[in-house]
Amino acid sequence: MIGTLKHWRRDLGAYLFVAQGFLGYGALEMGDPDVWTIVLGVSAVLNLIGWLHLWGIARAVNDTPTSRVASAAQGYVELHGTAQPHQGRQIPTPHTQLPCLWYRYTVEHRSDNKWRTTHREESPEPFDLDDGSGRCTLDPEGAHIESKHREVRTEGNVRYTEWLILKGDTLYALGRFSSDRPEDRVLDARGDEGNLLAEWKEDQVELHRRFDLDQDGRISDKEWQLARLAARREVARRHQAIRAEAVRHFMGHPGDRRPYLISNRDPDSVGGWYVWGARLCFVLMLVCLGGLTWMLKGGI
Repeated sequence: MIGTLKHWRRDLGAYLFVAQGFLGYGALEMGDPDVWTIVLGVSAVLNLIGWLHLWGIARAVNDTPTSRVASAAQGYVELHGTAQPHQGRQIPTPHTQLPCLWYRYTVEHRSDNKWRTTHREESPEPFDLDDGSGRCTLDPEGAHIESKHREVRTEGNVRYTEWLILKGDTLYALGRFSSDRPEDRVLDARGDEGNLLAEWKEDQVELHRRFDLDQDGRISDKEWQLARLAARREVARRHQAIRAEAVRHFMGHPGDRRPYLISNRDPDSVGGWYVWGARLCFVLMLVCLGGLTWMLKGGI
């Protein structure tokens, strides 16, 4: 299985089940009771880790109330809405060239009747969630993204699989919410005025055209004062335009152990898989502990 470090925690549950499958297969091949004792002990620990991980995600999904974009508090929130392009831009998928907002793409090659993943990528472009009260831009970096849209095509010994989020999809998002409010921005009028004057100085031809009123080839102190007043007015105009901008909302990874989830499935069913997975890990942990106890008591 191909993955990057940024994906390991996101896909931890799947990795743990795969690891136990390999351990069980190896133990069956060897048929050694001592090996089975070690495998059962390791599997019990892996299932404990999986249970804690998946149950933590399930609790986060079920315990976080749904907020509205326009009134959401800054911090960890849950949002429901529809998927919309960020700044009106959709992207094509690598293989089918379908327009979408996000994709995950894998390429597998068949060898010895087994499929092996040789390439995997996800689109990094942000997309928006619109809940009617406002829009929130979602950053896919570090998110666990679930999609109900799955396209599989096989060409000879190569299999292409795409997972998509499409415009208009029902969207669920759980992560760190933040707002960029123009009225909260710190604007430095004096610094911006100085930067603007420095910018004007770089174009001496234009500077003299505008402020060398007597056309003697130099900017006098009086003319420079006029340039300062013009820069002050321009900075004031720019700051006024900034203050008039709409509030922008963003969601990204919380930066801690809490999950960052995005899904185009039914919001009410998002937490179901994690609850089911956590319960399965718990049951398997008990089975492994029971088997280990039996082995240590001389069961074989």
